[in-house]
Amino acid sequence: MAKNHIQFIQPEHFARPRGYANGAIATGRTLYIAGQIGWEADQTFASDEFVYQFGKALDNVLDVVEAAGGVATDLVQMTVYATDLDAYRASAKELGAVWRERLGKHFPAMALVGVAGLVHPRARVEIEAVACLAAER
Repeated sequence: MAKNHIQFIQPEHFARPRGYANGAIATGRTLYIAGQIGWEADQTFASDEFVYQFGKALDNVLDVVEAAGGVATDLVQMTVYATDLDAYRASAKELGAVWRERLGKHFPAMALVGVAGLVHPRARVEIEAVACLAAER
């Protein structure tokens, strides 16, 4: 596996990012991941709690990456859509723990977007992503 098929970009004059990257250059196979919400495989919700749904949505993204033959660190870009930005900010510590448990210190280029609603009325968070899988996998 090529370790360097993804290079994260940080302009020198930008403040150091925490929990995201500003850009990425990737070579290999591109995987576009449809928005994933925090529901179970049977499309039911085990919890309405924000941190739980974030973790489950992230797990669903990682399941798609794995199904394509990739690994978590192949993620190069993510957009997180949240119905409650205050809940997102208030849960920053817990969300960080969820993130580190699944991705360690890997931080792709990211955006956070507040939205009025998502595809399912119980969904509180949705994650859309792009991964770049190494060519030889």
